[in-house]
Amino acid sequence: MRPFLSRYLPYPAFVGLYLLFDWATYIDPMYGLNITPWNPDPALGLVFWLIHGRKAALPWFIALVAGEVLVRGMPAGLPLTLLCSAWLVLGYGGIGAVLRRSFSSSDIFDNRRRLSAWVAIVLCGTVLNALGYISLLSLTGRIPAGEWGTAVWRFGIGDMVGMLVSMPLIWVLFSERGRERLHAAVWRWETLAYLALASFVLWSLFGSIVRCEYKHFYFLFLPVIWAASRQGLHGAVLAVFVLQLCIITLVKWTHAVDIQFYELQLLDAVLALVGFFIGIVVDEMRQVSNELKHTMRLAAAGEMAAALAHELNQPLTALSTYGKACEYLLERGETGALLQGAVGHMIVESGRAADVVRRLRDFFRTGAMQLEAVEAGALIEGMARQFTPLFHEHGIELVLAPPSPLAVNADRLQIELVLRNLLANAQDAVMGQPRGRRRITVSAERLDGGRLCLSVEDSGPGISNSLAARLFEPFVSTKASGLGLGLVLSRSIVEAHGGQLWAEVGKHGIFRFVLPLARASGGATGEYGDK
Repeated sequence: MRPFLSRYLPYPAFVGLYLLFDWATYIDPMYGLNITPWNPDPALGLVFWLIHGRKAALPWFIALVAGEVLVRGMPAGLPLTLLCSAWLVLGYGGIGAVLRRSFSSSDIFDNRRRLSAWVAIVLCGTVLNALGYISLLSLTGRIPAGEWGTAVWRFGIGDMVGMLVSMPLIWVLFSERGRERLHAAVWRWETLAYLALASFVLWSLFGSIVRCEYKHFYFLFLPVIWAASRQGLHGAVLAVFVLQLCIITLVKWTHAVDIQFYELQLLDAVLALVGFFIGIVVDEMRQVSNELKHTMRLAAAGEMAAALAHELNQPLTALSTYGKACEYLLERGETGALLQGAVGHMIVESGRAADVVRRLRDFFRTGAMQLEAVEAGALIEGMARQFTPLFHEHGIELVLAPPSPLAVNADRLQIELVLRNLLANAQDAVMGQPRGRRRITVSAERLDGGRLCLSVEDSGPGISNSLAARLFEPFVSTKASGLGLGLVLSRSIVEAHGGQLWAEVGKHGIFRFVLPLARASGGATGEYGDK
């Protein structure tokens, strides 16, 4: 637990804070005892126990006794006060020990499972503690026998609500990581807005609450849901605590001790749990989104590496060829136009290589595109040349549609990435077929509306309805070693061009994507777009 919590909380500071909480929430006591509707001080004690373990027992006992003396005037007498304080330390310490053991290496509020476990431990612990504490007071005559059940109910509700509402915020404030997250989440003007809304709604409803009319209580969900949905758990714990503080303040200010206060407290506890669960769900979704973005960046880096390897192959080969030519010319003593021409070609090819790196870097970093008229036939033939040696090695027949003069308006490097991914998937699909039945067909077809449809079909087993519904979701892959992100990236590229990419259900694999045709321009040859 220590890696998550501050290691230093002075004992005198704890005792002082405990007494302050005890004094501020000492409202409507039963028989003048420590039986009140809201007890946030045990929540502070539990966090203190999580920090220090059993060393927290003595300062907690001192704080309890001091509260009986300074806040309540020790109505039970010294012996019974010491006995009851010892029991409470034992009971609260038991809850703290279970929490410390259950969450020894993790944060309590990291996910819904841990939150549910925390709620269960607090509920069971407060019930057992209330039974023992009230029984001691009843056996010594401080509580009439007929009031035992009422006292257990009121004391248990006060402790339960105090812990559920207050402990998350106290935990966050005493957690090094929690304070950073709280500051990052709620340090903004929006926080003041939903806190102001919470205070205003409660103030507006308090008149009806005094008359025991709780039918408008649901309005209090508005600021809590606002905080939880926008700022996650940290916004929810702050909003819930402020609401509870406003309730206590209004009760003290209006002296409304005759209202059904415990019904209001139970509603507030339900409100708190709803806010906490919504906040944790929001935090989990954001964490998954961040992890997905990180994985997508890694996948994009892999695609970029493959694209660079392909696109730089030609300029680097040309540079090597011109370099050898320069060596040959120098050996012959050539220093004239031939050598200058070879050097000039090297400069051109190096510039081409630099342009390839820059364009791919810009795309994978910012999504920038360099649109141009790209002939579909040349695009398909260029990708076919890249895969031909590999297909020949594995006995795969590659069938290309007749050359087409149509051109699409696209970033050539990006669309080549899409084609490369579809051809690689098609290759994996046909590898399960025997030699002689491994076939991949690439075709282009003009559609109405100035569009071109490019298709990649294979003789593999095809795509089922269930797989087609999930195929373009992240991390869905039919490959044992696949990340399931190639099609996601491909669809993103095609949609960024104003097109569509989809798979068709059938007995063999069919992938199609549509791109807008390039418009005819001055000096251009061929049939580009609509006439």
